[in-house]
Amino acid sequence: MLTKGDDYPIHQTPEPIAYSGTDRNFYDRYFFNGYSADGSNFFAIAFGVYPHLNVADAHFSCIRGDTQHCLHASRLLDMERMDLSVGPIRIEIVEPLQILRVVIDGQEGISADLTFTGRSFPVEEPRFTRRIGPRTFMDYTRLTQNGHWQGWIEVDGVRTNVSGSVGTRDRSWGIRPIGASDPQPTVPQMVPQFYWLWSPINFGEASLYFHINADQYGRPWNSRAVWVPDGAHPEAMLETEDCHMDIELKPGWRHAANAELSAALPDGRLLEATFEPGAPFLMRGIGYGHPEWTHGGWKGPLVVEREDIDLKGITAGRADHLHIQAISKVQLTLDGITQSGTGILEQLILGAYEPLGLTSIFND
Repeated sequence: MLTKGDDYPIHQTPEPIAYSGTDRNFYDRYFFNGYSADGSNFFAIAFGVYPHLNVADAHFSCIRGDTQHCLHASRLLDMERMDLSVGPIRIEIVEPLQILRVVIDGQEGISADLTFTGRSFPVEEPRFTRRIGPRTFMDYTRLTQNGHWQGWIEVDGVRTNVSGSVGTRDRSWGIRPIGASDPQPTVPQMVPQFYWLWSPINFGEASLYFHINADQYGRPWNSRAVWVPDGAHPEAMLETEDCHMDIELKPGWRHAANAELSAALPDGRLLEATFEPGAPFLMRGIGYGHPEWTHGGWKGPLVVEREDIDLKGITAGRADHLHIQAISKVQLTLDGITQSGTGILEQLILGAYEPLGLTSIFND
């Protein structure tokens, strides 16, 4: 089947763009977040295309007071991957790898017009490949980019100007579990385990990126820290795998009370940062781990739904409350100079993790 994408020189296989290899879990996703310099007015967007499931979905969510307002949308992809809209939510690529626009045409009391401009060339993270026994669990590539926002968000008639906000976007594509769960379990069966921290931070004239995936014994299988001055291209980015983050959990929770990062940069300098995580943003608000709006789930030809989450009701150990982005104040020391920044500490800690004394799936 020919689609609009076939008129662009972007083919990666002998087949039309409508097809993406043979793995039903192939996906292609946009993610954005934004917040004021003081950590307020947090918002996030996710937009996913699932070629083999023939589904596209989009999510928008923002925090106002103690409420996380969410707009979910899903539609039939109809094998057309170049249509970056789902119901009222659409993405416009103004300048590839630099400027993108997100528009939400008013529906369910939520609307927005937001433009993201990158602070530097995007960071290409190391390829994420993970197997559970013989089965491929994840195999994907991601780019990450900090930037500035212009625009506004309106919820129930109250418009907030978010111009001057900072934040992060990413693009990832490849293999992840999506849609309905596989009815055939991996054998022998194993207790689920996933340890994930991801922290893009905005400073005055530079950005810091850190992530780690580790096994139950605390051994990293994908980790890196990157220091990126504004305007930098890849050759000017300082990347290192010699990095480590220690976290202390809130009593009874799998959310961090504080964190400390150290990274030995390739030019011999030591970067150290302390994190003060604040208010949590539930990633279920943009489809991650949502019990009804899971990424790639079939909802129908077009379905749009609003959801309001009371953040005072977050519960320790509840599966869809594990995955969060905590708005964080960060103190960075480099070359003997300390500077302040704001960013997020994304956390998903599932199953056992010996360095923190965790043994069960959701809570201990």
